[in-house]
Amino acid sequence: MVVASFAWTGHGASTEGPGRLLHLGADIVHALAAALWLGALVAFARLLARPGDLPRVHQALKDFAGVGTFAVALLVMTGLINSGFLIGPDRLAALFTSLYGWLLLLKLALFAAMLAVAARNRYRLTPALGTALETGGDAAPSIARLRGSVLLETVLGAAVLLVVALMGTLPPPASI
Repeated sequence: MVVASFAWTGHGASTEGPGRLLHLGADIVHALAAALWLGALVAFARLLARPGDLPRVHQALKDFAGVGTFAVALLVMTGLINSGFLIGPDRLAALFTSLYGWLLLLKLALFAAMLAVAARNRYRLTPALGTALETGGDAAPSIARLRGSVLLETVLGAAVLLVVALMGTLPPPASI
C-alpha cells in the first residue's frame, strides 16, 4: 500500500472538481498494477538466477499469466483515465508539442516493448521450458533465454519508472 500513497503527491491528487476521486482512484490502481508487474519481474529474476526446482519455476511462470494479463488491463484502463485528465481530449496535439507529451509517448513505447517481451515469455519461452521438462530434454537453454528476457523486461520497466519520475515534475498539458 506504500505504492498507493504516492498517488496523493502526484497529478491525481491535484485534480479538482467532480472527477477528483476518479482521477485519484485511477492513479492509485495504476501504481498498484505497475508495482504488481514490476515486483513479479524481480521475483522471477530471483527464481531464474538459481532455478533449483524447475517444475516449480515453470508453474510459477505459467500461473502468473492470468495475473499479469489483469495487471496490464488495469494499466491500460487507468492510463486512459489518467491521460484524459492530464492531457484532455482537446489537447491531444500537446502530445507532440510539449515535453510532457513526448515523455508520455516514450513511456507508451517502453510499455509496448515490455508487452512484447512479456508476450514472448508467456507464449514461447515458458512453453519451451515446459516442453523441455516434459520430454526430459535439457532445460538450461530455456532457462537462459527466460533469464535474459526477464532481465530485458525489468530494464524496460525501470526505464518506464524513470520516465514517470520525469513526468511527475512537469505540468501536464491540461493544466497549462
